[in-house]
Amino acid sequence: MTAPHAAKRRFGQNFLHDPYVIERILRAIDPQPGDTLVEIGPGLGALTVPLLERTGRLTVVEIDRDVIPLLRERCGGRPGLKVIEADALRLDYRALQPAGGHIRLAGNLPYNISTPLLFHLLEQADAIADMHFMLQKEVVDRMCAGPGDPAYGRLSVALAARCAVSHLFDVGPGAFRPAPKVDSAVVRLVPRAPDFEIRDLDAFDRVVTRAFGQRRKTLANTLKGLLDSAQIAAAGVDPRARAETLHARDFARLAAQLR
Repeated sequence: MTAPHAAKRRFGQNFLHDPYVIERILRAIDPQPGDTLVEIGPGLGALTVPLLERTGRLTVVEIDRDVIPLLRERCGGRPGLKVIEADALRLDYRALQPAGGHIRLAGNLPYNISTPLLFHLLEQADAIADMHFMLQKEVVDRMCAGPGDPAYGRLSVALAARCAVSHLFDVGPGAFRPAPKVDSAVVRLVPRAPDFEIRDLDAFDRVVTRAFGQRRKTLANTLKGLLDSAQIAAAGVDPRARAETLHARDFARLAAQLR
């Protein structure tokens, strides 16, 4: 019998093992034969095996070379499993996109890379049909937050401009080995165009990043050098307002004022 693999702190590993939680995630994903499904951070294969059984083929992205032989063994050498040993933060996901189709992403994401990975994936959202991720609950709260919510910030706005985000359910620490010190949650993201115009996405992101750089300051201060008070007002936004009170569409109007 193979000895259990010890989780590595540098990779932020917490291996999912609760069968009830696994089944709930599978129902949420609803994998179908023919899906181009990519699992990020498969670990020891708790999700990999049932996903592979349902789709017949699965690509996994794993940075820890030590778990890959264990993963292959657990999957019984199935030919439909493709393993990419790579850093998920650097991978070109568009290269995995099938002709005329999109990829579906899933995974139990390491807490220490979840936010930068989400931004990396958002840059390639045109190649993605949907995403189902297990994340730290605090991150999911930020993803779903709206104006006025203490969790509302740059991530909330960036997602609102690109995806429909649904908080599906929470998961306690006991579902993992080792058990993390925080609660987790499963979230669904479906890329889509916003119901407002964004003329230049790079300009939009630049305004959002600057606006939330110093949350306690007014827009007149945080956007200094990008927009002056007159331009902010011309966008229909009060220069004395703070970023946390604005909707994503407000940031789009501010970005449109950039020359």
